[in-house]
Amino acid sequence: MAEEKKKAFQELTIKDNFIFTAVMSDKENCRKLLSMVLGFQVTVVSVDYEYSIMYNPDYKGIRLDVLAVDNGGSQYNVEIQTVNRKIEKRSRYYHSQLDMKLLGRGKEYSILPDAYVVFICDYDPVGVKKYKYTFDHICREAPGYTLEDGSHTIFLSTRGENDSEVPEELVRFLKYVAADLDESLEDFEDDYVRKLQESIVDIKKDRGMERGYMLFEEMLNDERTAGIEEGRAIGRKEIGSEYILDLLSDLGSVSDDLKDRIESEESDVKLKAVLRLAARSESMEMFLKEFNEID
Repeated sequence: MAEEKKKAFQELTIKDNFIFTAVMSDKENCRKLLSMVLGFQVTVVSVDYEYSIMYNPDYKGIRLDVLAVDNGGSQYNVEIQTVNRKIEKRSRYYHSQLDMKLLGRGKEYSILPDAYVVFICDYDPVGVKKYKYTFDHICREAPGYTLEDGSHTIFLSTRGENDSEVPEELVRFLKYVAADLDESLEDFEDDYVRKLQESIVDIKKDRGMERGYMLFEEMLNDERTAGIEEGRAIGRKEIGSEYILDLLSDLGSVSDDLKDRIESEESDVKLKAVLRLAARSESMEMFLKEFNEID
């Protein structure tokens, strides 16, 4: 399968990470989104745009999400997810990053503020056709007891069907997120969506933003290429047991059978082909489909 063609800047919609981050760098856009998702009025928000785009090949590479802080100090991390993959541990990682960012400034853990990690998914991450899934810590032995540690995780899904259970404005927003380019230009009869559409029009007129997108795409390509080259440079055993499996872990759960097949492979040629496949795959399904065809 050929590598997916990258979108031109003018073809992007709000579900594309670069545009979503640019739109939400407007603090009012971000504040309204958080208020709508959380169900209470979020006060004045500051958006840490510099933190939202990070390139670090030693860790998780390029990161494109929205980090915001409200007037009371509560922390928010919001990200668009278009590829169906396991995001539970990713949410745990984001919560830890929010906490460490504050503790690194010398604060005591006892005064950590509330933290909200929000994933907006263009698929159903749970599979029961809800628009919104909210996760807090519940005690198994005492179901009525909630661990009030201030951390909250929310998954939104564009595939929900429970319209009567969530606010109409949230449904309209998620339908807008799910729309393709032509559909995204239609009138969703919603003031907030209309404001987002206007923001995207302004962003696409900005040549500096277009250059930023081109740079972002180059960084993504460089990161992927560097990963392949690093894999070629290290030994066959390390490629099989560590690097390939690490790439696959970002796509979802790696079965014991798949792990055994990769670790037991003796052919350097096949391992390099598997490495290239893992680096370019957008989902576990895509990887498995081609993996079984590699000779």
